[in-house]
Amino acid sequence: MGKFKFIPTPIEGVFEIEPTVFGDQRGYFLEAYNRRDFLEAGITAEFVQDNQSFSRKGILRGMHLQENYPQAKLVRVLSGEVYDVCVDLRKGSPTFGRWHGVCLSGENRRQFFIPRGLAHGFLVLSETAEFAYKCDEFYHPEDEKGFVWNDLGVAIQWPLDKVGQPLLSEKDARLPSLYQ
Repeated sequence: MGKFKFIPTPIEGVFEIEPTVFGDQRGYFLEAYNRRDFLEAGITAEFVQDNQSFSRKGILRGMHLQENYPQAKLVRVLSGEVYDVCVDLRKGSPTFGRWHGVCLSGENRRQFFIPRGLAHGFLVLSETAEFAYKCDEFYHPEDEKGFVWNDLGVAIQWPLDKVGQPLLSEKDARLPSLYQ
């Protein structure tokens, strides 16, 4: 299991992941995913869909999840920098309602594994960012749920000092509070 460092977080099943990067004057190479290594670390998700997005500075996407078709996600940034956040919404979880955030960038090449049952969102900190993620369930638009990014009951500490007021989609701006 030497190609990845799996760093547990305070939320069970959520990992920050550091790949081994091989670099020289020509550039670098890394393995972004290896099923054997992930299984050895206890991550059993079988990914079925890869997604990629491009966003500009200050864009906030989230907080989203699928209710009946939950998705585990392995997320990373190809270029730029984002502050990535997950919130535990698993019923009966001792960390229900708690959040964890991490800076992901094309430079640090870190990844974030988010198991099923957690909401997910991110804020773009750089001028632009390309974001990629693997999902273990297909996207079902009719099943998507979410809550407002600045919910006082969750109190995510977004690094707004780096971007100012975030820019939201109309859909994300209309999301309800988690605790309504």
